[in-house]
Amino acid sequence: MSSNLNRNQHSVYMLTYHLVLVIKYRRKVINEDIFDSLMVIFDNIGFKYGIQVKEANWEVDHIHILFEVKPSTNLVKFINSYKSASSRIIKKQYPVIKKSLWKGAFWKTGYFITTTGGANIETIRQYIERQREK
Repeated sequence: MSSNLNRNQHSVYMLTYHLVLVIKYRRKVINEDIFDSLMVIFDNIGFKYGIQVKEANWEVDHIHILFEVKPSTNLVKFINSYKSASSRIIKKQYPVIKKSLWKGAFWKTGYFITTTGGANIETIRQYIERQREK
């Protein structure tokens, strides 16, 4: 088995996600310092949920984060917790941001998240389809 697999008492797993969070109104407020602060917050909150960042990057109006989770991770609860806390903390650390945002919201309401894996869906579908052939 691959060394990328994780184990717990009852399962072997590899759960990796790509998350994109966008600034409200696509305001161009992210710089390197703000991104670094956002990642510290992500790590701190993520630790409580068993989340480990694998890669992250930013543009001036959104961030991308590749991360691994445990099977027990509640992603919706984590993402909502992160967005709420990071919004509050970043606006406090960088008050100049408030001038760029209307009504104080930092993040856009929604987000983009997708699973990742070692094979594309068609490859997995074909693998499952061929199982009875063995």
